[in-house]
Amino acid sequence: MVQNLNTKIPNQIASMDNNSKKKRKAQTPEAKFQFELNSCSKSKDLSAAISVYDDAVSTNTRINQHHFNALLYLCSNSVNNVSLKDTALHHGFRIFDHMTSLGINPNEATLTAVARLAAAKGNADRAFELAKAVQNYGSAPRLRTFDPALFGFCELGNSGKAYEVEEHVNGSGVTLEEPQLTALLKVSAKNGNADKVYEYLHKLRSSVRCVSETTASVIEEWFHSGKGSEVGLEDLARVKEGILRNGGGWHGQGWVGKGDWLVRRTNVSAEGRCCGCSQQLVCVDIDDEETDKFARSVANLALEREVKANFSEFQGWLDKHACYDAIVDGANVGLYQQNFADGGFSISQLDDVVKELYNCSGKKWPLVILHNKRMRGLMDNPSSRRVVEEWMNNGALYTTPTGSNDDWYWLYAAVKLRCLLVTNDEMRDHIFELIGSNFFNQWKERHQVHYTFVKGNLKLQMPPPYSLVIQESEKGSWHVPLALHTGDETSRTWLCITRHSSQDAEANVCNSVDTPNFNHHNTKDAEGPQEFSNGVGIMDSQVDENNTTSLTGKRKERSPPL
Repeated sequence: MVQNLNTKIPNQIASMDNNSKKKRKAQTPEAKFQFELNSCSKSKDLSAAISVYDDAVSTNTRINQHHFNALLYLCSNSVNNVSLKDTALHHGFRIFDHMTSLGINPNEATLTAVARLAAAKGNADRAFELAKAVQNYGSAPRLRTFDPALFGFCELGNSGKAYEVEEHVNGSGVTLEEPQLTALLKVSAKNGNADKVYEYLHKLRSSVRCVSETTASVIEEWFHSGKGSEVGLEDLARVKEGILRNGGGWHGQGWVGKGDWLVRRTNVSAEGRCCGCSQQLVCVDIDDEETDKFARSVANLALEREVKANFSEFQGWLDKHACYDAIVDGANVGLYQQNFADGGFSISQLDDVVKELYNCSGKKWPLVILHNKRMRGLMDNPSSRRVVEEWMNNGALYTTPTGSNDDWYWLYAAVKLRCLLVTNDEMRDHIFELIGSNFFNQWKERHQVHYTFVKGNLKLQMPPPYSLVIQESEKGSWHVPLALHTGDETSRTWLCITRHSSQDAEANVCNSVDTPNFNHHNTKDAEGPQEFSNGVGIMDSQVDENNTTSLTGKRKERSPPL
C-alpha cells in the first residue's frame, strides 16, 4: 500500500503541472494582459505597465474601461515623482486620447485621473473642465474629482477661479474638508482678502473643529502679516446679538477692532481658561435653527424606519410632557459592564443614575427610555417591579413598543427638549450616519453625559466646561484648538490670537445670559433647589474640593405642555 502511494503522488504532481501548463497555453490575450497589468498596478511599476499596454495595442488586444482606468491611475500617481513626471504626463494623455478614439466613455475615476495629469502640467482650467464633465457621463462627482482644479488654482494664486471651483463643489452636493478649506484660506490670505479669510475661518470652525498643524501654520501666517491689522467693525451691539443667537462661541459679524495681532501657542486649563490671555472659553451649543432642523431630521428618519403610528404617538406624548432636563438611555445603562457569566440587566445601575439625576436637579425626575420587552421582564421580579412602578408613578419612564429601535426615541427626546442625554453610546451606528456629522458631534459634546461605575459607585461625566472648537469672542479674539495626539486634554496646543490693543486678557468674557448654579456633586449645601442644565445657554465650570468639574446652566424657556 505504501509503495502504491509513493507511486501515485509523483504522478499526481506531474499531472497538476501539465494542467497548469495547458491553462497557461490556453490563456487568451485579454486574460494575459489583465494579469500582467494587475501585477504592474500592485507593484506601482509605471514603465512595465506602459510596456504591457503597448504590447496589447500592437496585438490588437481588447482594452476596456477598467484597463484604461488602471493605466491612468498609475500615470496620475506617478506625477509626484520627479524622475517619472514627464513620462507619466506624456503617456497619460496618450492613453486617454486612445480611450476616447475607441469610443469608450470615461467615468468619474477616469476623469479624476486625467484632471490630476492636467493640474500637474499646470493646466488647472482643463482640470476644472474635466471635473465638470463627470456628470455628463452619468457619474456623480466626488471631492477628489475637484481637488486637482481647486489645489491647482490655489497654488497658482488664482483665488477667483478657486472660489468658482468651490461654488461648483457646493452645487454638486459635495462637502469640502480641511485640506481644501486650508488651501482656500491660504490663497485668500496671500491675496489679502480679509473677508474671505474670515469666511474660511468660520467654515473651518463649523466643519473641522480641531485643526491640523498645516492649517494652524496658515492661520498664524495670516495674523502675523500686516494685512489683517486695519480691518474691523465697531458695532459691538450686533456682535453681542450674534453670539447669543448662535449659541455662544462665535458671532460671525466680521472682524472686530483694529491693530496688530498677538499670536501665541498656549494651553487651556481643565476649567476652560486660556493660559495665554486668561479668557474663559465657552461651551458652544448649536443654534435654535439648527436644533429645530436636527429634531425634524431625526423625526423624519424615525418615521421612515419605525411604525409611523408608534413614533407619532411618542411625539404627541413628548409635546405634552416637555419638562424633562435629562433623558436616560435605559438599555445602555442597565447593560453596562454586564458581559460576564451571571451578568444581566442591572436595574440597580439604572436606578442609581435616575436617583443621582433626581437629587442633582432639585428633585426633578429624568425620563428613562426603555423597550417594553425589557420592562415586562423587570416587572416579573418583585424587587425590580417596585423600582419600575416608582418611575412610572412619577412620569419618569417611557416604554417603546415591540419591534421599535429605542435609539430613535431617546435621541429625538434629547434633541427636541434641548436637554442632557445620559448614555455611553457614541452613536456611530449606521442610523446616526444617516443624520450626518455636520453638527452632530457638536451637539453630542454639549448634551451627552457619560457615566462609569467604579466598584459599584456611580460617576456622571458631565459635558465639558468648554468646547473643542475654534472660538471667536465678543472682543474679537480667536482661540484655535490643534488636533491632539495624546490623551491628556490639558496638553492640547491652542492658538491664542488677540489684538495688541485688546483688553481680553483682563476681561472676564461672558457669551451668555446669567446662569443659575448647578453643582451635581454638592447639592446638600446648596441654598434652595437647583436646576439641571438642559443644554441651552452657556455652561460655566466650577471645581469642588475634590477637583471635580461641575457645571452651571440655564434652562431655555419653553411653552407649557398642551
